[in-house]
Amino acid sequence: MPPVRGEDGMKTGARTAFGLVACLSALALCVSPACTPKPEAPLAVEDAAANPDAVSATAGDAALDASTTLSRATVKGPRACAGSAAVSLFVSPSTPVKGKPVRVVAFSEKPLAGTLAANGGSEASANETRGGPPYFLLTEVVPTGSKLAVSFAESDCEGEKAQLSLEVPVSASRRTPFWARTSETYLWTATRGWDDSTENLYSAWIEALFDAKEGESLSYAALHEVLRDPKRNFLYDHLGLGEDSDHAQLIRPDCADLPYVLRATFAWKLGLPFGMAECSRGGSGAPPDCKGLVTQADPPAHPKPHAADAFGLFVRGTLADRVHSGSGRAPFADDESDYYPVALTWDALRPGTVFADPYGHVLVVAKRLPETNDRGGVLYAVDGQPDGTVGRKRFWRGNFLFAKDPALGGPGFKRFRPIVYRGGVYQRSSDALLGKHPSSHYSAQQASLDADAFYDAMDDVLAPSPRDPLVALREVVVALDEQVRTRVTSIENGRKFLEKKGPPAPMPEGEKIFEALGPWEDFSTPSRDLRLLIAIDVAKGFSQRVARRANRYATNGKSAEETKASLDAALLAELKARKVQYTRTDGSSFELTLAEVLSRETAFEMTYNPNDCVESRWGAPPGSDEVSTCKAHAPADQRARMESVRAWFHERKRPAR
Repeated sequence: MPPVRGEDGMKTGARTAFGLVACLSALALCVSPACTPKPEAPLAVEDAAANPDAVSATAGDAALDASTTLSRATVKGPRACAGSAAVSLFVSPSTPVKGKPVRVVAFSEKPLAGTLAANGGSEASANETRGGPPYFLLTEVVPTGSKLAVSFAESDCEGEKAQLSLEVPVSASRRTPFWARTSETYLWTATRGWDDSTENLYSAWIEALFDAKEGESLSYAALHEVLRDPKRNFLYDHLGLGEDSDHAQLIRPDCADLPYVLRATFAWKLGLPFGMAECSRGGSGAPPDCKGLVTQADPPAHPKPHAADAFGLFVRGTLADRVHSGSGRAPFADDESDYYPVALTWDALRPGTVFADPYGHVLVVAKRLPETNDRGGVLYAVDGQPDGTVGRKRFWRGNFLFAKDPALGGPGFKRFRPIVYRGGVYQRSSDALLGKHPSSHYSAQQASLDADAFYDAMDDVLAPSPRDPLVALREVVVALDEQVRTRVTSIENGRKFLEKKGPPAPMPEGEKIFEALGPWEDFSTPSRDLRLLIAIDVAKGFSQRVARRANRYATNGKSAEETKASLDAALLAELKARKVQYTRTDGSSFELTLAEVLSRETAFEMTYNPNDCVESRWGAPPGSDEVSTCKAHAPADQRARMESVRAWFHERKRPAR
């Protein structure tokens, strides 16, 4: 039976108030406090022809899957209470098991305050609200009885408060929901569609995965380390397959693969559709171009009897082979691309949103912190590196590059196009369809912005109030400091590569230095060093930016010249006060101030080669004590080729393909 949809093809529930729904195979039940169970149209998004298992689940499967469902309720009342909007409860794993941790989430598009409680013999509760929007509360309990009672009671608001409750059976052993079963004809079964509630839960999941205190460095050697942490991953072993524990997969996506892997993982665990296009990288003056759609309903390239193994092979093989940086840079108006552009607003730039820069780097928004009296708003994103490292970065001009050039495609902030099942096939939601629904935040705004206008717009999003220029300057220095410290890790990886005394890393020709495979990709830093040079320009040019946007800054009556002089002096003081350390070839530590790092900007035009010693890669002056421990140099022919393309770094402009 097809899913319930409006005339425009969107699920009707995606834009209306939600009732408390449990998707039980081909049967949907309304189980809110105000109603009794009744059969409704199913939320399954595959018909019998597409996948027989979508309509042949057993009664045991139905009982099993109740706990995984997004439970949704509407509480009527004045706007002052979040109960007037959708408030949802979610329980993981899909089959709560006696004596094993169970994670419970309450989430809402509206500001949320209250107590989330879980009682299954033992009790747990939470009253700390995270995110915004979506807002969510998260707690964990270890049930000791046969049932788990979950409730959310709203507080600290005017009007009728949300009161939600859900009772979930607790099993003696874990069981796998039917949608996660794999076969030679499909990878998993989609049993529901993407809607506002699933998108909000996805955002909450991303934020929980990569949450950390402001200013705290967050880095993992690989994505699977994050997924294997039940304190971060509230979908830990959600399917009962041991997919994050005893049957966990090795997952090391690079920057372009990371958003797809996260989206696919969430879709797999919740029985949602997932798809990806085949895109060109662009070249010869043409932007990337996308076509086709591979989905979870297509036959796996390498079938495996265990669903976790099959998913792991899909991620490491089919997905990794198909997507790349061009997938994110497709033109804004390309309906065949996997992403669509969003508005530059606080609500639109929520966790899970992707940023694709014009030169091939991709990041995933992970957390936002609103503006305070002491600082502007903060946007954090995570990215993958060629060596598999996943780290968190702060939004600023030195990390998030934006440029306008038709040959580069459509850079900027984007979201995944929801995959819908229509006319017997899976399709992407079109721009026209997305534009009809405010919750999609679809906007072509970024297509009309040049670089300065883009960064000005982001300034206005993150810090709408007039800024104290000294406070804003310190934020720039903090971001620069974070970027330099991240580079320390990359250069240290290169030092360890040289320690193995293997053959030199082969250097690609021309613009391929930015995207080659093998040791060069793993240990060279051309893209990172180009970003560092741009970051240095941003810091050094901050006083000019304040002068250009004087209306955005509170200068307390100072003249432009006085403001510039005080900011330049403050910048120098901040740079001298901040220090980083790196490990030299002989294992000794060497300290640099940020002021020294900035003074070496010319040297950083030639410091990306992994065959050079670590001292040279930090721009150590020839003949200095710092460089005395250097023992390795790039081959002469590689140095000559680096010199021939030095203009790219000097002019801060990566070449188009």
